[in-house]
Amino acid sequence: MSTSNAIVYVVDDDASICKSLSLLLKANGFKVEAFTNAEEFLGFKHPKLQSCLVLDIQLPNINGFALQDLMAQRGIITPIIFITGYGDIPMSVKAMKAGAIDFLPKPFTEKKLLNAITLALSKSKIQNTKEAEVAKIKARIKTLSPRELEVFQFVAQGMMNKNIASKRGTSLQTIKVHRGRVMQKMQAKTVTELIHFAQKVGLIPQIT
Repeated sequence: MSTSNAIVYVVDDDASICKSLSLLLKANGFKVEAFTNAEEFLGFKHPKLQSCLVLDIQLPNINGFALQDLMAQRGIITPIIFITGYGDIPMSVKAMKAGAIDFLPKPFTEKKLLNAITLALSKSKIQNTKEAEVAKIKARIKTLSPRELEVFQFVAQGMMNKNIASKRGTSLQTIKVHRGRVMQKMQAKTVTELIHFAQKVGLIPQIT
């Protein structure tokens, strides 16, 4: 995997661990940003790049689990690898349930850390691709008029033109015109594609 455009964040209150991990990761071709507390990490401007976070659980003020929650609240989407010198099974279960990629008790091997980072960056790439796709769809939705947006939602729910016309108390031809504009503005080639767009931005529920 190319790591030239990827960032590995390290948050550990032990400055010597931050330094040693930074040296190790840089030697393996990673760009590294290291912090000794959660506040510094939260204050950092996170670019939209492939990234992951190597995060110590035992931190002053804001611990690793609290930081994980704050990241979710603030929309900082980067996979997390927890590290700790005081880990136990309940801790690891909690971390993994909350979406962590891995939970590494100290001391851990270089291989285990690098393997976890490779996995985390792969996940980050997938997440970034999905985010970019959702952003494109939302930008297209903003070009729709209120009536076109309404028709878009009806079509995405599987309603036929005649049913939409009846529900809106308007002519079938008017609905056809709105639907054609929706397809054009949303850059959808088929109704199925339009439905997928609606699902990806949460206008209608995903079918599981």
